[in-house]
Amino acid sequence: MFQTFEATTSPDQGPPRLARLREAMVGAGVDAFLVPRADAHQGEYVPPRDERLAWLTGFTGSAGLAAVLAGEAGVFVDGRYRLQIKAQTAPDFTPVDWPETKPAEWLGARLPKGRTLGFDPWLHTDEEISAFERALPDRELKPVSNLVDAIWDDQPDPPRGAVLNWPEELAGAGADRKIAEIAEAVGRAGAKAVVLTLPDSVSWLLNLRGSDIGRVPVVLAFAVLHADGRVDLFRRAEDLSGVDLPDSVTPRGPEEFPEALTGLEGPVLVDPETSPRAVKMALAAAGTGMIRGRDPCVSRKARKTPEELAATRAAHLRDGAAMVEFLCWLDGSAPGGLTEISVARALEGFRRGTNALKDISFDTIAGGGPNAAIVHYRVTTETDRGLREGELLLVDSGGQYEDGTTDVTRTVAIGTPRRDHTRAFTLVLKGMIALSRARWPDGLAGRDLDALARAPLWSAGLDYDHGTGHGVGVYLSVHEGPQRIARSSDIPLEPGMILSNEPGYYREGDFGIRVENLVAVRKAETLPGGDAHRDFLCFETLTWVPIDRRLIDVGLLSADERAWVDAYHARARELLEDRVSPAARDWLVMAAAPLRDA
Repeated sequence: MFQTFEATTSPDQGPPRLARLREAMVGAGVDAFLVPRADAHQGEYVPPRDERLAWLTGFTGSAGLAAVLAGEAGVFVDGRYRLQIKAQTAPDFTPVDWPETKPAEWLGARLPKGRTLGFDPWLHTDEEISAFERALPDRELKPVSNLVDAIWDDQPDPPRGAVLNWPEELAGAGADRKIAEIAEAVGRAGAKAVVLTLPDSVSWLLNLRGSDIGRVPVVLAFAVLHADGRVDLFRRAEDLSGVDLPDSVTPRGPEEFPEALTGLEGPVLVDPETSPRAVKMALAAAGTGMIRGRDPCVSRKARKTPEELAATRAAHLRDGAAMVEFLCWLDGSAPGGLTEISVARALEGFRRGTNALKDISFDTIAGGGPNAAIVHYRVTTETDRGLREGELLLVDSGGQYEDGTTDVTRTVAIGTPRRDHTRAFTLVLKGMIALSRARWPDGLAGRDLDALARAPLWSAGLDYDHGTGHGVGVYLSVHEGPQRIARSSDIPLEPGMILSNEPGYYREGDFGIRVENLVAVRKAETLPGGDAHRDFLCFETLTWVPIDRRLIDVGLLSADERAWVDAYHARARELLEDRVSPAARDWLVMAAAPLRDA
C-alpha cells in the first residue's frame, strides 16, 4: 500500500527535543528561533528529511510554524488543524490560532527589544522574513544554520527519487515551447533571468515528473531560466539519466546553486513569496540587481491546456468508477466490524484495481463519528475507530494518475442518520450546489465566490474554518496555487483553472461533514437577454461520484437544487455504468435514482 498507518510522532518526544533546541539557541546566540513546516522549495508536502516541525513538536499537519523562545514555544496552525494539534503536542507547546494571530505579532509581545530572532534563510521566503522585519523593527533578525538539523541525530538523507519525462501529448506543449514562452515573459519584465525554486514550476516547465516526495510527483530541483532561453537545472546528473531534456537545458549539481546565484547577470526576477531569503542574500552579496515579481510559471501552469483538461477528465472517470466500486462495497459491508483503517485500505485497493494508479494524491482521510470533525484527520493504529450505527463517515481521498490528479470527498451515513446530520449535510450540499451553478463576470477572484458556498450555513448560524476550494494540478500537486476559493484569495479565476469545491461543517466531538467535487473554470455562454459585451465564466464539473441521498433533506432544497442533484446523478450514471462491475452497476442505479424516489 501507499498509505501507512503508524503514528510517526508522539507528544512525549517533544519536550526533550525542545530542551536540546533551546541549548542550541544559546550556542548560536539567538533568543528565539523559527521552525517552519516548509522546506527550501516551500512545498506543502516535504520529504522526511525536512519534517522538522513534526520532529520537534509532534504536529504532523501540512502547514504550521513554531516560534521557540526560552520560556515559551508557540505553534501556529490554521482552522484545519486546531483539533489535531491538541492531540499531537505536549503541554510544552502553545497552540496559536493563525491567521487570527500572526507570528510576528505574537513574538513582538514576548521578545524584548534588542533581542535576536534566528532563522534558517533557506526555509523562509523573502516576503515572510520581510514581514518579521517590519513587525519587529527593534529586534535583530539573524540568519543561522538550521538549529534543528544540528540536534537531529538520525535525520534522514535527502531524497534520491527517479526523474521521468511526462508525455507531451498530455501536456499539450513541449518543454521547448514552454521555455520560450516563459523566457519571453522574463524579458518583458526587464530581467535577464528568473530564479525558479518551486518544484511544480520546474516540473511543469520541463515536462518532468518525479518521486522525491510521496503523493506529489514533482522533481525537487532549482532552476535558473535565462531570458535568452537557456536553463540551468540544479539536479544531480545521475538522477537525470534516461531523461530527454531540451538542448537548452544544462544539468548542474544542487550544491552549485548558491554559487551560481552570485554569478548571474542582473537584473534577476525573483518571486519574494516563494523564493527563500537565501536567494536574495546571495544576489545582494554579489551586487546583482533584483526585480520582485511572481514566478512566471505559476499562472501559466494554472491555466490548463485543452489536452490537460481532456486528460484530467479521463482520470476522473477512471477514479469515479473506483469510487463507485468502493461505495458499493461500503454499503454492503458497514458497519460489519469495519474500522477507519480497513476503509482506507479498501479504497486504495479499488484505485489500484484500475491498473493506472501511480500513487494516492494524499493520505486518505477516513474519519468516523467524532474523528470526522478533525478536518485533516490521519488515521493511525492508535486512533483507528470502528464504524458505528447512526454515525457519519467522512472519506476524503484522491489518486495520482499519469493523466490527472483527483480529490473527492463523500460523507456517508452508517445506518440511519440523525435529524441534525441530515440538516447540516443538506446545508453543506446547498453551498456546494450554489458554487457548482455559479456564473460570474470575468475578472472576479475566489474571494468573490467564497460566500456562495457558505451562505446556506450562515443562514443557520453555522460556518467552517477552512477555505472552500484550492487549486489542483494535472499529475502534480493536489494543492496548487495561485487560484483558491477563499476569503483571502485575490487571484482572478481564469478559464482552464482546476479547483476543488468543498464546503463543510464540523461539530467537535460529534461529527464532520464535507462534500467535494473538482471543477474547471470555463467561459459561460451568453444568456438570452444577457449583456453580450460582458464575458462571464462558470464551472465545469469534473468529479462524478454519487452523493449519499440518505443524508439529503429534500424539503430543504429548492426546485432548482433538486433538479441539479438529479441531473448530476443521471450524468454520473451515464458516464460510469459501463465502467463498473455488475454489482456496482446495480448499486449505482439505486444511488443515482431521482430524489423524488428517495
